[in-house]
Amino acid sequence: MKITLVLFLCSYVAESCLAPYSFPKNFDDEYTCLMTGYNQSISKMEEIGQEQVNKHSMYIKFVCVETEEESEI
Repeated sequence: MKITLVLFLCSYVAESCLAPYSFPKNFDDEYTCLMTGYNQSISKMEEIGQEQVNKHSMYIKFVCVETEEESEI
């Protein structure tokens, strides 16, 4: 069993989320997936920037789901 990280970039202002983004590599355990999800969320927020995040009330949510894929991180 592998774990896939799926991220959602959302806006409270638009009341919607962009299409989900599946991280290109899978994980062997949930802990590693979750830690990557938190770190990727921070990186993306920094990339978008404070002004845009505040203007559009943006946030990122993510899930780690079981998959049958065989790729590894």
